[in-house]
Amino acid sequence: MIERVCVAGAGVIGSLIAGHLAQVAEVTVLCRREEHARALNADGLRISGKAELAARVTAAVSADALPEPDLVVVATKAHGLEAAASSLSGHWPRALVMPVLNGLGAEEVVRRFGEWRLISSVTFISGTKHSDTHVQYILDTETWLGPYEETPFELVRDVGDLIARSGLKVEVLPDLRPAQWSKLIFNATVNGVAALTGLPHDFHFAQEDQPWSLGRLVHALVDEGKAVAGAAAIELHDDPWEMNVLATQRGHAHFPSMLEDVEAGLPTEVELINGALIREARRHGVDTPFHEAVYALVRGREASYS
Repeated sequence: MIERVCVAGAGVIGSLIAGHLAQVAEVTVLCRREEHARALNADGLRISGKAELAARVTAAVSADALPEPDLVVVATKAHGLEAAASSLSGHWPRALVMPVLNGLGAEEVVRRFGEWRLISSVTFISGTKHSDTHVQYILDTETWLGPYEETPFELVRDVGDLIARSGLKVEVLPDLRPAQWSKLIFNATVNGVAALTGLPHDFHFAQEDQPWSLGRLVHALVDEGKAVAGAAAIELHDDPWEMNVLATQRGHAHFPSMLEDVEAGLPTEVELINGALIREARRHGVDTPFHEAVYALVRGREASYS
């Protein structure tokens, strides 16, 4: 029985997960800022939009101030992962730890700081943060889970059952790599293009009717990613091009996280997403000139902040 959950990272994804899980479990939140923790302790957490929820949570900026959980969900951006994992070091050795990040390699970062049993996961949920205590739930799609290393599949299924009971959509898989790679290729394409063009993820990403149509570039990026997956002997869970097309047909434009980051002058997740794909491509001898160009341009965009 998973009765106590700690969510490390209280941005959009962490808040959405914490707010839902608080309906079926005792939830604590490990925050980066003291004022954020005080606000959550005083006012609780409100979710609006696709779900209307109010949640009471206990928040702190140190793991020492929180009770030991059964499950830790690490829901930071990529650039905050190492600090979050470091803050857990030496704490809660019996807990399951589940990083929920885009890209590849989050589990390896967490593993450097402790011998917890780990669960791999990726999520497609998204929203908008209105304040430290209010997040609007916009995209109510699935979270995918799978075991990492020697974590028993039954434990992953228990976590999936908890997430499902909280009202979030979830799929539990015996091997998460096909799903991780599907989303890796999707994110490396859509996030990078959005960050560079300033466009939300809308109909432009699927248009291919003219030689200059943006969808042609998007399709080429997807095909490069699929070539890398094929060389790595990964059979994709979903076709990333179909994922892209379906997402553009939902009736509202989604703002990918890298677009939000560059508009706010913040570091992006390009290293864990595009960088990871390029490293895998080089390891398997696959040329990825389009992805290398996107990676270099996003890095240049970050360098322009100063």
